[in-house]
Amino acid sequence: MENTFAITTTFIVYLIMMLSIGVYAYLRTKNSTDYFLGGRTLGPWPAALSAGASDMSGWLLLGLPGYAYAAGLESLWLAAGLLIGNWINWLIASKRLRTYSITTDAITIPEFLSRRFNDKSKVIQTISAFFILLFFLFYTSSGLVAGGKLFETVFGLDYKYAVIIGTACVVSYTLFGGFLAVAWTDLVQGLLMSAALVIVPIAVMQGGFGELGDNLNNINPELLTIWNGIDGKPLSAIAIISLAAWGLGYFGQPHILARFQATRSNADLSTARRIAIGWTLLSMFGAVMIGLVGLVYVSGHPTVELADGEKIFMLLVNAVFHPVVAGILLAAILAAIMSTADSQLLVCSSALAEDFYKQVINKNATSNQIVQVGRIGVLAISLIALFLALTPDSSVLGLVSYAWAGFGAAFGPALVISLYWSRMNRNGALAGIIVGGLTVVIWKQLSGGIFDLYEIVPGIVFSVIAIIVVSLVSSFPDEDVVSQHKTFLHQLEDLD
Repeated sequence: MENTFAITTTFIVYLIMMLSIGVYAYLRTKNSTDYFLGGRTLGPWPAALSAGASDMSGWLLLGLPGYAYAAGLESLWLAAGLLIGNWINWLIASKRLRTYSITTDAITIPEFLSRRFNDKSKVIQTISAFFILLFFLFYTSSGLVAGGKLFETVFGLDYKYAVIIGTACVVSYTLFGGFLAVAWTDLVQGLLMSAALVIVPIAVMQGGFGELGDNLNNINPELLTIWNGIDGKPLSAIAIISLAAWGLGYFGQPHILARFQATRSNADLSTARRIAIGWTLLSMFGAVMIGLVGLVYVSGHPTVELADGEKIFMLLVNAVFHPVVAGILLAAILAAIMSTADSQLLVCSSALAEDFYKQVINKNATSNQIVQVGRIGVLAISLIALFLALTPDSSVLGLVSYAWAGFGAAFGPALVISLYWSRMNRNGALAGIIVGGLTVVIWKQLSGGIFDLYEIVPGIVFSVIAIIVVSLVSSFPDEDVVSQHKTFLHQLEDLD
């Protein structure tokens, strides 16, 4: 009873802090640019940690430790792929996207792609917004499910009430504070997540890395190799490529790319890149270590049972730490879930307000009207996601599993190529978005042989081919598009 009270008190204090940040951000939000991009005022620390925290979600504290718990060092393929992909994304896309979005005066990714190619029909913007709403709706729902399970496990609440409470917390500060609330809370949550990932394995690990290696070797020698599965059989090329290819998804994630646009200067992006990669490296290493240390801990305590490896973080926290400290560390899971769910809700609301309402329903909408529609969008999308979270089924979870690939393939190639290739045109961009997104959806339904390859790989390959071929066989970009690209290059030189 005392333990539950201490943990509950810690959670309540944490949630009050997040809501307070949301209220303060509300007072700073004056127009649609403030609401969706924070007025482009993010410094390097909020930009870096907001990008990282919104990216990782509960996966960093649940999924990756669970994978390491089950597969050992094989999980490094996945961690390394994500680390390298994140670094390259910051390196090649951040400054160019921020500068080009200023050149085009674009707030959302669909709006940027539309204005980049002077798409007066707004087809690119509409189709892009559709993909965002579709994938993020289920993606957000999965986060609410994870939040519900956390509240259910920690407090013994009925699952449905747990999901509703978690949803209310996320929606509250996103609804009022917008991007600034999301970014500032992500800063706090990112620091909390990294602290938890460092503290837990250090506190649990007995001896040094050498002793950890010996213990893992005694459990199963295959846990210590990256080339074999735990059954001793060599990992196939398809398996290794599929794990490492997760890093390719970074180039098309709207909620991460928005952080590049919102940063106050290109110089800050260089600093933010170093912070972000350092944070990611530390967090990935900590997550893998939790899985490995947790496996040794469970193996050394025969009375401890763990049916689900993804709960290893919670098991270690409850077993080793004082209830107050445990409450803080368990709040890191909530932080991870909230930091992603709020970003997803904000991207969905911006797609609804900027890319649908303003372009299709009310082209003369004022800034205040757009913000209000965005807030209504947050509430509406949250209710739909909540409904899906209350009645989860395999089809929803199946779609969530390839949402990362869907975004990466649909938007990644189109965005990166548009930042570098002046010959790319509207038709090429549209072809790349459609081919990339559909390839992921279709590939996922197939199995066996080459179809076991992670769907993001063929999605990106076919999208790149579609962009290049269609751009070359169709007309040269309009003079306005070419002139705008030259202006962007000049601005990039000036801002650098």
